[in-house]
Amino acid sequence: MIEKIQYQSEGVLVDEADLTPEQLQLLQETRNLFAQAYAPYSRFRVAAIALLHNGTRVKGTNQENAAYPSGLCAERVALFQAGSLFPDAAVKILCIAAKNEQKLTTKPVSPCGACLQVISESEYRQQKPITIMLAGEEGKILLIEGVKNLLPFRFLPDAL
Repeated sequence: MIEKIQYQSEGVLVDEADLTPEQLQLLQETRNLFAQAYAPYSRFRVAAIALLHNGTRVKGTNQENAAYPSGLCAERVALFQAGSLFPDAAVKILCIAAKNEQKLTTKPVSPCGACLQVISESEYRQQKPITIMLAGEEGKILLIEGVKNLLPFRFLPDAL
């Protein structure tokens, strides 16, 4: 017998004016990181900042490589650095912004599957959800509470 599973993602699409001062500042700082991305092949720059509960901001940008699988996404750069430098500090907000050098990015861009899985592991590690902010260069911002709303069937350590 086949059982159908329904899933609906939860998030809120907002304007910059709807963000808290903390969220707006984080978004602006994240967009200011585009120049630090190394994206000579895709011309798609991604920046991420993990705001920790202790107030520390850990920054990351995508880093491409001519041997494509050797690069790393901005989200993983920020989260792995946060986990390495501040292993006991939980991530409160992960702000991710994207810029396409060939056209204006006006819609939020989702992290790739590997990054979603890393966000999932970060939440598991800290035992609390992360607020995820997704943005383009301009336009609406998508606020999501917890990666389960982006990756409902994520792989969790208790499956091992």
